[in-house]
Amino acid sequence: MTRIHNFNAGPAALPLEVIEQAQAELPSLGGLGMSVMEISHRSKEFQAIVDSAEAGLRRLMKIPEDYDILFLQGGASHQFAMMPMNLRRPGKSADYVDTGSWSNKALKEAQLTGAVNIAWSGKADNYTRMPKQDELKLRPDAEYVHICSNETIGGIRWNKFPKVETPLFVDMSSDILSREIDVAQFDMIYAGAQKNLGPSGLAVIILKKGLADRAPENTPVFFRYLTHIKDGSLYNTPNTWAIYLLDLICKWLEARGGAEAMEKINEKKAAALYGVIDSSGFWNSPVEIESRSIMNVVWRLGSEDLEAQFISEAKKAGMVGLKGHRSVGGIRASIYNAVSLESVEALAGFMKEFEKKNG
Repeated sequence: MTRIHNFNAGPAALPLEVIEQAQAELPSLGGLGMSVMEISHRSKEFQAIVDSAEAGLRRLMKIPEDYDILFLQGGASHQFAMMPMNLRRPGKSADYVDTGSWSNKALKEAQLTGAVNIAWSGKADNYTRMPKQDELKLRPDAEYVHICSNETIGGIRWNKFPKVETPLFVDMSSDILSREIDVAQFDMIYAGAQKNLGPSGLAVIILKKGLADRAPENTPVFFRYLTHIKDGSLYNTPNTWAIYLLDLICKWLEARGGAEAMEKINEKKAAALYGVIDSSGFWNSPVEIESRSIMNVVWRLGSEDLEAQFISEAKKAGMVGLKGHRSVGGIRASIYNAVSLESVEALAGFMKEFEKKNG
């Protein structure tokens, strides 16, 4: 079996060790004679998986006990609607910081059901940077402030999170567990699993206890956080396969030193690519240096034809997923936790050779 260098933005690379363990356990989980996709989600065996996944996530992120953890279907895009439905009370407004495609989608979804204040927008700068603290126009009466910690399309991230007086909510889909953070500075963290936590179809919700009480009485039962808090993410049949893989990935991360160790590796991976990009005028990064992502590295070449040539030749060399998002074009390497340093170094080497031939 030949494994290629996978730089897809999502669904993204999974740790090979996790895939191999899941493969071995697929026909029969723990000697049960059934797959994890076949056992009852209310069995003690699956409850043990849910408990293990939650405990692993709490250890890795140092999540305080006054936060609930939920494993819900639908991904982060589902949370764009579910969050304001539950956590912005009738007649109240919420602050949204517009830093790119995903934060913009979140604020547009929130506008469908209530008032939104756009505290800052990077649209005029083509979403090439994060705002400075003094640029944020926050409302003191806002129900919450919403940000996206890492914009996968633009390749920008919050290197320092904003200081706010109201609850701070963050979409952390593409950089959760890629670096150490202080969970206590947030009142809600949510993330689609398909970058650093597992396969697509699962969202992880980390919510400060008591906030779910805000939900209006007319919120549909399934869309209430309280419903899932009460039933421990098992109100309905959950994505059992994704939760099982999340548990394995948490164990994989813990065995490698957790977020602290991953941050050091991720910084080294990103530095390898930015080092090539900054080495000559052949490459061009549109992102402000202080806002550069260590999960999604984006760059441009002198023409779209040259970019297409780069992507084509890279694919032939066993490197896939490098085409930039259709909305912006260019080139993008997504280098999440499961993407090895060796893969990134191979890409950096390929870039140098490509420049020699075409520069």
